[in-house]
Amino acid sequence: MGNSGFDEQRAIFYAAEICCGLEDLHRERIVYRDLKPENILLDDRGHIRISDLGLAVQIPEGETIRGRVGTVGYMAPEVIQNESYTFSLDWWGLGCLIFEMIQGQSPFRRRKERVKREEVDRRVREDQEEYSDKFSEEAKDICRMLLAKDPKLRLGCQGRGAAEVKQHRIFKNINFKRLEANMLDPPFIPDPRAVYCKDVLDIEQFSTVKGVNLDPTDDDFYHKFVTGSVSIPWQNEMIEMECFKEINVYETDGALCSDLDVNRPNPPPKRGFFYRLFRREVCFKSGYSDEEEGPSRI
Repeated sequence: MGNSGFDEQRAIFYAAEICCGLEDLHRERIVYRDLKPENILLDDRGHIRISDLGLAVQIPEGETIRGRVGTVGYMAPEVIQNESYTFSLDWWGLGCLIFEMIQGQSPFRRRKERVKREEVDRRVREDQEEYSDKFSEEAKDICRMLLAKDPKLRLGCQGRGAAEVKQHRIFKNINFKRLEANMLDPPFIPDPRAVYCKDVLDIEQFSTVKGVNLDPTDDDFYHKFVTGSVSIPWQNEMIEMECFKEINVYETDGALCSDLDVNRPNPPPKRGFFYRLFRREVCFKSGYSDEEEGPSRI
């Protein structure tokens, strides 16, 4: 986007929608555990979509879990220290996201900084994040409250969950009822014809095809119709899931079933009870050509 970091109002809008998403997950007793910028997507209208729930887990009522999972630099102190937790680490992750959306870098690692994992973990446990003049006092306050080292003191962990976060003064101009109803306009609407990535080489993460260049004529040609093409990775996944196993059925002699063999004529439709009943009635009525002339031959 050019300069690192978003305008604060844009970051606040995204933070509000992420908060609503976490609230829905937590209502179902699901802790997300991997909140980071790479897992936050925008739909065609510019609304937030939380993706990749591979590390999410459901916590039974009254229980806690433990486990060092997540991404370096975004894991909460209690995760790094292998302590028990419930939903506290998701609110820590929201604090990291708000900080990075405004500052343009994570709170505990500078952009393009090469540092060992152990050092990042130490910073998360011990160091206090630093705020530039990009942050308003309200933005500083919510980040400090969400990034509290002690989960018992963290915003969102005082017993009311998302309601505590929503009531922070940074969201004073957000009508959450209208937001949850998709009645607020997003600050940015993606262009469906564009590929958004910080580097064109990032596209390689999503495609195994190399060395293909499409010129404007190709783009215009492919835009006119849907090819129905399915990428090789998706084909392999469908094969492994056996999505089409039921229709790939052969007879005992190895021949195709009659409904799959295009060379066989279609079997005549079966005549049901009602067909025979109504046919008899029609035939009966057609046996009289006129009341005065009497019955005719059938």
